[in-house]
Amino acid sequence: MPEFDTSLPSVRQIQTYIKEKKEVEMKLITNDLHVGKVFWQDSDCICLLDQSDLPILIWRQAIVYLKPKN
Repeated sequence: MPEFDTSLPSVRQIQTYIKEKKEVEMKLITNDLHVGKVFWQDSDCICLLDQSDLPILIWRQAIVYLKPKN
């Protein structure tokens, strides 16, 4: 299992989204678009809470982009 490197800028940026409870938009390689708040992250996955507060577990390899909602 790869070590989770918290010094990486991408990991720190996602941590900021978690702390600020910022709503984000996440596009997947399947072309699905998810909107919600990042609940947690680890070296393999990101857990996104949708607008009903239901958790969606998304593998990092499936993400095309993640950006804050305006």
